[in-house]
Amino acid sequence: MATTIPATEPVTALARDREAIRGAAVAAVGVSLPEQSISSAEIGARLGVGEHWIERRTGIRARRIAAPDESLTEHAVRAAAAALERAGLGADAVDLVLVATTTADDVMPNAAPLVAHALGCTHAGAFDIGAACSGFLSALAVGCGQIECRRARCAVVVGADFMSRVTDPSDRATAAVFADGAGAIVLVGADEARIGPIVLGSDGAGAEHIHVRRERPLIFMQGHETFREAVARLSEATVQAADAAGVGLDEIDLFVYHQANGRILAAVGERLGLAPDRVADCIGEYGNTSAATLPLALEYSERHGQLRPGDHVLLGAFGAGFTWGATVLRWGI
Repeated sequence: MATTIPATEPVTALARDREAIRGAAVAAVGVSLPEQSISSAEIGARLGVGEHWIERRTGIRARRIAAPDESLTEHAVRAAAAALERAGLGADAVDLVLVATTTADDVMPNAAPLVAHALGCTHAGAFDIGAACSGFLSALAVGCGQIECRRARCAVVVGADFMSRVTDPSDRATAAVFADGAGAIVLVGADEARIGPIVLGSDGAGAEHIHVRRERPLIFMQGHETFREAVARLSEATVQAADAAGVGLDEIDLFVYHQANGRILAAVGERLGLAPDRVADCIGEYGNTSAATLPLALEYSERHGQLRPGDHVLLGAFGAGFTWGATVLRWGI
């Protein structure tokens, strides 16, 4: 599969002189979702629970599930192509392609070189990043770092997961939550830093609570322990990232957290004293798409008028490992 991206490079979107780069900025976001949408009522019937049982516990009304013949790589390409088109940039402008995923189509090769090839990014380096649900934030850190040290002027950062491929359809703890999708952003060099320090953390002692074993390639999750750690770590990382960026929580326009569970979003917002309309919430329509949730939530918020150029946005994620992190950015270039 090949996707044609126009060979354009507007001065307004991409610093021509590497010496002018002082930081990184998000030029655009794009998404790609499977067409098939399955309601929580349908899954609830399969699991033998009431029609509203899943929605009450997770906030999820529906989720996209990929058909057996759909490719994660193809959806990653579509999301990246949409972001590049919106940014007005050609494939030849891209120096680096990063794909955050734990469900690539194959063990080898990584998805990223396939995505770069399909886009026509013939001069770009490409590799995958595996950090589960916090993978997109980790990939963002790598992309920003490459731009900030002037080793790249433009990076495509993709978060894509087909979690249905590793979910036991009879397991209430996971079948009710996980879903499929892909999202991407385009990072460009800017004459001022629009993405603040990215705070990352990990605690391998919590690895037993969420895992996929090679001998049984299905996700296992202990919901209570994961919930408790997610709320604590997201709240902690939010304060750390805001402090590192030199902004107060009251100065942040939108909080975009990993869309893991509606109760987690509500609990973090309550702990930090955030009004519900300041916390992005698209889990009702999309479910938990792991590494894809942050770009999906950004595109959803922008499309629904919750995210505007110049807004201060806090991104936060938590996932298996345990891994977590957060950053504050100014939306747009």
